[in-house]
Amino acid sequence: MTADTPLGGRLDDDDYPAYTMGRAAEMLGTTPGFLRAIGEARLITPLRSEGGHRRYSRYQLRIAARARELVDEGMPVEAACRIVILEDQLEEAQRINAEFRRAAAAERDGSQ
Repeated sequence: MTADTPLGGRLDDDDYPAYTMGRAAEMLGTTPGFLRAIGEARLITPLRSEGGHRRYSRYQLRIAARARELVDEGMPVEAACRIVILEDQLEEAQRINAEFRRAAAAERDGSQ
């Protein structure tokens, strides 16, 4: 099997919902209840399998791990989720800003 196969592509996809709730909780060292709580706080929205079971992606697990760090430091779940959401939004805004700056610099360099 090569990386060109459909399965190989999914294994490399950060957004592919590959992990069950039990496996995700185990990987994070937390409980399924914690995952439900951050879902209720709208930090992450797991996809559902055909049977209705929650499935998590690697990206969602990274987000959940950051929330867990904050909760472990004593922050309430809702506050931790809000901080992680704001951190994620800031990171995205910085990425977009950097793209605009690169495009503007390329335009300036090309027009001179």
